[in-house]
Amino acid sequence: MGCELSKFSACCWGSEQDGSVLEAPSIDKEENNEADGLPAFQDYTIDQLRKATSGFAIENIVSEHGEKAPNVVYKGKLDNQMRVAVKRFNRSAWPDARQFLEEARAVGQLRNQRLANLLGCCCEGDERLLVAEYMPNDTLAKHLFHWETQPMKWAMRLRVALYLSQALEYCTSKGRALYHDLNAYRVLFDDDGNPRLSCFGLMKNSRDGKSYSTNLAFTPPEYLRTGRVTPESVIYSFGTLLLDLLSGKHIPPSHALDLIRDKNLQMLTDSCLEGQFSNDEGAELVHLASQCLQYEPRERPNPKSLVAALIPVQKDSEVPSHVLMGIPHDSAALPLSTLGEACLRMDLTAIHEIMEKIGYKDDEGAATELSFQMWTNQMQETLNSKKKGDVAFRHKDFRAAIDCYTQFIDVGTMVSPTVFARRSLSYLMSDMPEEALNDASQAQVISPVWNIASYLQAAALFAVGRENEAQVALREGSVLENKKNAN
Repeated sequence: MGCELSKFSACCWGSEQDGSVLEAPSIDKEENNEADGLPAFQDYTIDQLRKATSGFAIENIVSEHGEKAPNVVYKGKLDNQMRVAVKRFNRSAWPDARQFLEEARAVGQLRNQRLANLLGCCCEGDERLLVAEYMPNDTLAKHLFHWETQPMKWAMRLRVALYLSQALEYCTSKGRALYHDLNAYRVLFDDDGNPRLSCFGLMKNSRDGKSYSTNLAFTPPEYLRTGRVTPESVIYSFGTLLLDLLSGKHIPPSHALDLIRDKNLQMLTDSCLEGQFSNDEGAELVHLASQCLQYEPRERPNPKSLVAALIPVQKDSEVPSHVLMGIPHDSAALPLSTLGEACLRMDLTAIHEIMEKIGYKDDEGAATELSFQMWTNQMQETLNSKKKGDVAFRHKDFRAAIDCYTQFIDVGTMVSPTVFARRSLSYLMSDMPEEALNDASQAQVISPVWNIASYLQAAALFAVGRENEAQVALREGSVLENKKNAN
């Protein structure tokens, strides 16, 4: 959900259907295609999204782009602990609030397991924001062009091509055949390592809705002639994606077609794939790419025929995507620290010992601000309530700790993630898990990359029986802790 400067994802748009419309496929297994368990599209307030992203904290930025349609995408977490991607547009990108809401609500009706689905939007004053499912495992561009541990395997590249064609087939069947500027930054990977198509590309995000943001060498030829995006333009862009998957590079279509005409397929294929497929298998994908890149739009295939062509060439279909991608799949795959293990076991005594030992060392800047304001009587009283809370916490008098920390928090002169974390554990010790969850979330709002806040959220979620969400929070805490220790 970002563009060429993206770290994670893509920002892109579609416009109302104009030009020719592709044949709408009949989806016999549509019920199985729908994404399960997602909430209906809803409107959010700016305050809700500000809280979800810890005040649009810079640490939560996952992509940004500042050319044709300036915007920033943040990762965030809603009150129900659902992780989301929040795309915040530049104030000038959507001057017409009504058009924005109409587009968002139309795209928000789509629900499919091949999409990073749109969950809601916010339209308050000049603010325009979109809320989508969060995809934690980077973009296709990262895995193809900037990989660090292993190049993408041939079987996975074939799966990416199939899943994207299925996403386009679904969108076309629902009357959303246009997708702006389809490229490797618009393809995201979910928790299971499966590729998803970003929903952001189904919406306009500029005043005129007619700007292609990629290099002209990759732009459909009819767009250069007419300035209009058509469903066939999307197929052309899909062809450039097939070239990316074949080559592991972003090769201009004209150069690729020259190589194809000269039957110089060795120059076109990624050297990292040597031995993973036969010449015939490679030729199948090359042929399909050349069909998609036909100069005349009417000569290109439609999404339904792309799906039909890609199903027979799949390999290792029984192997989960996260295995092919080399992505750790769950908390069991991550080495948990002592604190992580304590949260997993719900060993509150062990958590208390660890937090007592850590103290306040993660409250960066708090001591300076406290000393600067100590001269006021009110601040002295506030400090005293905190000190009394710490004494009670140390001696495991958790009811007294809650009361003292609450006095400190309610004054509001100073914020401390550690105080919220300590009150959270005190609530857990007092069998008040909902209050504990709220405090752990507030600690993360103050300090978005603090692993202890995630760990405490996991413990509180385990306490209220939300096992799946607890495992997610536990994994996030482990990832944050590993990053912290690596620095």
